[in-house]
Amino acid sequence: MFTVLALVIVTAPGWDDFRKSFLNTHLWWSSFPDIARGFLVNIRVFCISEVLILILALGIAILRSLPGPVFFPIRALAIVYTDVFRGLPTIMVVYILAFGIPALQLTDASWYRSQTYWSIVALTLVYSAYVAEVYRAGIQSVHPSQEAAARSLGLSRWQALRHVVLPQAVRRVVPPLLNDFIGLQKDTALLSIVGPVEAFRQAQIAESANFNFSVYVPASLLFLALTIPLARLTDYLIERDRRRFLASGGV
Repeated sequence: MFTVLALVIVTAPGWDDFRKSFLNTHLWWSSFPDIARGFLVNIRVFCISEVLILILALGIAILRSLPGPVFFPIRALAIVYTDVFRGLPTIMVVYILAFGIPALQLTDASWYRSQTYWSIVALTLVYSAYVAEVYRAGIQSVHPSQEAAARSLGLSRWQALRHVVLPQAVRRVVPPLLNDFIGLQKDTALLSIVGPVEAFRQAQIAESANFNFSVYVPASLLFLALTIPLARLTDYLIERDRRRFLASGGV
């Protein structure tokens, strides 16, 4: 299949123009250092957002799992949050927060006017909605008898959740969490629309200076260098959990 695809590409009428526009190796090497420095911004945004998402999403999932009618308003707010931020395109949330919030002029602090700061907030809000549902699925996958056994030993509801339910739930949802974070790493390129010079934005600058699209190739390879190992790690964890499940007899 790849051989046929390669033959189709190299024998296409526009192959020469394509090679000049996308496969200029001189531009690859000359633009790579600047793009790599920009990619460090992507990594920094990814790491900060990931930590914030894990914390915020877990809190939302716990709120959605609170039982009883007295907690209905809290559960309703958590549901509204997840519905809104899962329904909005990430690019729109980044754009609105990065430009809209500083326009309110609530303070003169430098962090308040930082598009990078509000981009991190936007990614955190959007991905927390997805990750909260992953956490909630993990919490609901723990059999109620586990909490009942913990309560029978004298643990409070919160203690049972913290020491019995959550450790099992988090362990079960690690693979889907990694899938979400692969998407998060790719979406850090959305910062380019609001100003921060990350890998994609640096590639745009180089493309404008050279009138050549080859500079996008090293930027793409940098993202692949990070996301492919994460994808393989996800596959490994899924397979490991499957083996453990089979070895335990499906218990």
